Amino acid sequence: QVQLAESGGGLVQPGGSLELSCAASGIIFSINDMCWYRQAPGKQRELVAVITNGGSTNYAESVKGRFTISRDNAKNTVYLQMNSLKPEDTAVYYCNRVSVVDGRSTWGQGTQVTVSS
Repeated sequence: QVQLAESGGGLVQPGGSLELSCAASGIIFSINDMCWYRQAPGKQRELVAVITNGGSTNYAESVKGRFTISRDNAKNTVYLQMNSLKPEDTAVYYCNRVSVVDGRSTWGQGTQVTVSS
C-alpha cells in the first residue's frame, strides 16, 4: 500500500520559514518524481515544485528564490524548505509522487500552512 505522509505545516508570521516533509512508503522511492502542490481556499490546486528521480528541480514562478525542494532517497523523504513566507502562501500543501516507470500517482493527505501576523 502506497502512502505519503506530510508533516511540518503550521502557523508562521510573514517573512518566516517552515520546512515541510513528505515520507513515502510502499514504493521504490528513487524511481519516482516527487512534487509539492498547494491549494488555497477557493482556488485550484497548483504545482509548487517538482524534483525528478534524477534530482532536477523546477518551481512555480511565485516561489522561485524562496522555496527549495530536495529529496533523501535513503530516507524515502522529500522536503520543501519555505523561506520569506507571504500571506499568499497560505494553503494546504500536498505531496505527490509519479512513477517514472508506469506513471502511477499518489497523493498525500495535505498539511496546512498559514502565514499570518
